[in-house]
Amino acid sequence: MAEVGRNMLLLEAGEDIVVVDCGVGFPHEEQLGIDLVLPDIAYLRGRADRVRAIFVTHGHEDHIGALPFLLPEIPATVYGTPLTIGLIAEKLDERGLLHRADLQPFDPDAGVILEAGVFYVEPFRVCHSIPDAVGFGITTPAGLIVHTGDFKFDPTPVDGKLTDEAKLAEFRERGVRLLVSDCVHVETAAATPSERVVGEAFGRVFAAAPGRIFVATFASHIHRVQQVLDAAGENGRSVAALGRSLERNLRVARELGYVKDPTGTLVDHRVAAGLPDERVVYLVTGSQGEDKAVLGRLARDQHRSIAIGPGDTVVVSASPIPGNEVAVFGTIDRLFAAGANVVYPARDRVHVSGHAGREEIGRMLDLLQPRHALPFHGEPRHMALYADLAVERGMATEEITFAAVGSVIEVTPERVVVTGQVEAGIVYVDDDRVAPLHEVVIRDRRILAREGVLIVALTVAPRTGAIVAGPEIETRGFVYVRDSAALLAAAADHLRRVLVPDPETDWATGWQGLSRQIRDATAAFLFRETRRRPMILPVVSEYGSGERVLDP
Repeated sequence: MAEVGRNMLLLEAGEDIVVVDCGVGFPHEEQLGIDLVLPDIAYLRGRADRVRAIFVTHGHEDHIGALPFLLPEIPATVYGTPLTIGLIAEKLDERGLLHRADLQPFDPDAGVILEAGVFYVEPFRVCHSIPDAVGFGITTPAGLIVHTGDFKFDPTPVDGKLTDEAKLAEFRERGVRLLVSDCVHVETAAATPSERVVGEAFGRVFAAAPGRIFVATFASHIHRVQQVLDAAGENGRSVAALGRSLERNLRVARELGYVKDPTGTLVDHRVAAGLPDERVVYLVTGSQGEDKAVLGRLARDQHRSIAIGPGDTVVVSASPIPGNEVAVFGTIDRLFAAGANVVYPARDRVHVSGHAGREEIGRMLDLLQPRHALPFHGEPRHMALYADLAVERGMATEEITFAAVGSVIEVTPERVVVTGQVEAGIVYVDDDRVAPLHEVVIRDRRILAREGVLIVALTVAPRTGAIVAGPEIETRGFVYVRDSAALLAAAADHLRRVLVPDPETDWATGWQGLSRQIRDATAAFLFRETRRRPMILPVVSEYGSGERVLDP
């Protein structure tokens, strides 16, 4: 709600809870050192025995990525299509969790109805940028709720499987109490182009490329991978995958039959390294400018075996996720600087969205004719524009509900209304550790990155608090020490003048007060002199005893 990523919806009736999706969010550049952002499951922790099932719409990270962190605490059965379950199984196996998980695949074309407590869940196919994507029709005590998942109406999907409009029409006839709808692409007026136009663009780019080709896309974008294989085969090239997540997902998709390679276009990267440049395509991770991904390392000339240079063509087959623009275009700039020809969506149709544009969202509203609508998987502007569109399509303003992360929405036969809020903060994955970091930690990292750190060390007398030695000042990232000796000496002199011992202070317990004095006096002096605010760490030693480190 009101953000892109961390997709997770709970439905609760009586003693029964079901979960739809459990995805990660991706950190923006201000969330320094953070690898992933998770949904907060505090509400579920005391209710784990009431969670009847987890239903997953598709296999993208923002819908499945948090399951390895959820399932150890909430060990419910997970339902999804075969590819979705295959990708989840691989993620769980990496963390040693697969043997404890109950994963149940279903065929969305078989007319299955999945029972979970008082909920009856009917999957239906939708087109998206990954095969086997579905939405859910969920029969509840309050009526039918339709969750679209991520969708679009692609007239010519790569796998030939259309969004199931017949099922949507059936839902309309039964009466849709609430539509929970993808809205992230509502700013685009027209329908989203078919995924097949990307394959046509690949054909043009591959035919014109004189040397090696590198294609960066999302690791789970299986349709895109298939089109790379097709275009490469048509142009006499072999394809090698680089990047652990891409290699893993490609293996799963091939085993399950979702990627087809009848001519043996796929080869090991060691085989590709021995081929002529004009006969190879590398599929790589890093379409979002991630430093640790393959494309990021190539752009910084840090890959262990490959260097980008003139004659290479790099295709960035993705649009930046909101917040990643600086990283993505920085990567593109570095690739250009290395001499590569970089093709990205602004230059050719090498990417189309997997999400419905305004026209298609309107079509979904027309097909379902819901009594109420809840825009989901979008930022506030997307939700507002969705509401405008819904009104244009005949809904009343009061029939559209806006919610935020943690909102409690009451759905009854008479109304749909936000009635409260549950705890739903931000949970960070920091260096692969789940750490409920306080926002203060992130703030401190930002200060360190922008302003640097200053350590003030001094020694005081044990009973009086009088300064015996120091202050000595060390700094990193604040000023260049060799050019700032006078500034640091002046700061030390200032501290000697202002840190006057208080005879009333009990120095057995008065350390925190001294720490505050050092920090405040140093901060005021440095801001006056430099207009900057570095992090200040006082380190106080008591003469004749051990050192005491005082937290800032």
